[in-house]
Amino acid sequence: MKILDINNPGFRKEFEEILQRGKMDIANVEEIVKNIIKEVKEEGNKALFRHISRFDKWEPKENKDLEIMPDEMKKAYENLDEELKKALHLAYERIKKYHEKQLPKSWLDFEKNGTILGQKVTPVDKAGVYVPGGKAFYPSSLLMNVIPAIVAGVEEIVVTTPVIENKPNELLLGALYICGCPKTYKVGGASAIAAMAYGTESIPKVDVITGPGNIFVATAKKLVYGDVNIDMIAGPSEIGIIADESAKPHYLAIDLLSQAEHDEMASSILITDSKEIADMTVIEIEKFLKELEREEIARKSIEERGAVIVTNDIDEAVELMNEIAPEHLEIMTKNPFELLPKIKHAGAIFLGEYTPEPIGDYIAGPNHTLPTGGTAKFYSPLNVEVFMKKSSIISFSKQAIEEMGKECATLAHTEGLTAHEKSVLERLK
Repeated sequence: MKILDINNPGFRKEFEEILQRGKMDIANVEEIVKNIIKEVKEEGNKALFRHISRFDKWEPKENKDLEIMPDEMKKAYENLDEELKKALHLAYERIKKYHEKQLPKSWLDFEKNGTILGQKVTPVDKAGVYVPGGKAFYPSSLLMNVIPAIVAGVEEIVVTTPVIENKPNELLLGALYICGCPKTYKVGGASAIAAMAYGTESIPKVDVITGPGNIFVATAKKLVYGDVNIDMIAGPSEIGIIADESAKPHYLAIDLLSQAEHDEMASSILITDSKEIADMTVIEIEKFLKELEREEIARKSIEERGAVIVTNDIDEAVELMNEIAPEHLEIMTKNPFELLPKIKHAGAIFLGEYTPEPIGDYIAGPNHTLPTGGTAKFYSPLNVEVFMKKSSIISFSKQAIEEMGKECATLAHTEGLTAHEKSVLERLK
């Protein structure tokens, strides 16, 4: 893992490479995904059957083969270990409680002249959730995407997930049962995104699609945006850590690896004002790597896309981290809350040495679907409002239009919109 010094003449060039970590070459992928979307739009389930046979190694025979039935979810839940059930229920309740605090409110404001202005908040009718299931299974992603939709009041929630060789993961089935058995279909990749965006004989068209996925899923979400809403275009996972001399190197090392083990393309970046901490962390990383089941993945990630940056002081560290705008940001300093006001861009902020990033992935409560690749500068975490929309409410009384109608007509006239102008003036006669 390379160590960069901010005082090195070539530092800025190396740092610019870190800032480009989220860029993906999707030119070739985009053409493939466009064809997949076209086939699903034109052929519906027939295209899905063909894609499942090719990518997921099983042969659906009829439409009902695509759906996972509630009794299958219930049976899987009942077979789960009691400790695992307890963990899933704890996660469910904490995620639900947190997202309930996010609910926006409808409101009306009454003015003295009889004007009523307000906002009406309503959930979308149908939401689609994509849950990855190729290399690994992520029931936590299911909870993090379905629960906000439930809290928002969405009437119909559709889940799609790839099922290799038609063998659904028992843990995922159990999590689906805890979530109230939303309609779930054994379809993955760009095909699933297209199916939810445009509908097929089995899968209903939805209004918003959320959930993480590989480059094909991300590209498909980008291409269907506008026909449906999406949460964000998420890339490989990443973590940034700000640390001073008080931080424990073995905590820093394993936390950096907690993201590196996700994907060879994941980024793990430590910024510290202590050269000693930097050196010791690199040593600890090597020790931990040998203990990981996914050592090969983590090693490639940490060596090719990981970095330790040494600054002159913590303020420089904060400044650089704000440029990076990481998906996950850990602050391990003597007084982490003192730095919080200085942090401008991060998907989720973890404060103190007893708040490792995995706490946020599973049981803390805030959503773990977060902006990556620097998009935390303008995107927010997945939240209840993604599954809701706002309508403006306007009601003018006779007195109100007499007070303000002339100015409204003037503005319309200035823009050359005669019908707009006359629409108001007719009411002033």
